[in-house]
Amino acid sequence: MVEKAMIFASKAHCGTFRKGTKIPYIVHPMEAGAIAASITDDEEVISATILHDVLEDTFVSEEEIEKEFGKEVLRLVKSDSEDKREELPPEETWKIRKQETIDYLKNKADKKEKIVALADKLSNIRAIYRDYEKIGDELWNRFNQKDKNEHAWYYKSFVEAFSELSETAAYREYCELINRIFG
Repeated sequence: MVEKAMIFASKAHCGTFRKGTKIPYIVHPMEAGAIAASITDDEEVISATILHDVLEDTFVSEEEIEKEFGKEVLRLVKSDSEDKREELPPEETWKIRKQETIDYLKNKADKKEKIVALADKLSNIRAIYRDYEKIGDELWNRFNQKDKNEHAWYYKSFVEAFSELSETAAYREYCELINRIFG
């Protein structure tokens, strides 16, 4: 199932790149999948982590994911997908979308959903840290939300939300990188 998810995600994200870089987008879900695999051997969780952005960022439908990977993988992918409110500019909905994610992870998410989200956020924060070390505060200009303090609020909020996973190396690395970037 994991190999199938890797192929499926690679096709879905083909030709796309990480914001402000020439790095193929697929590097992110693959790295997130590897992080999830360091926490669990549950193939549905690992597969969902690899697929976590296909609903949000590609033309793949919920029906396709369910058909190919089953209801549980779809549930996990949906748990890490934002309602992007396509009718509005992303910078107008950024705070709302991020607050919804934080609230869900703090109040409703189960452990599997938190593993998917931690793997996603750790991969993101690794990329942010690498680029922040190179270009400093210029980094924030590549995002819809340009205010570093807003990113600090968002990423720091997950420290508590992911505390159930505090025994994992991924959680400890996440906390360390948050401190290095945001203090």
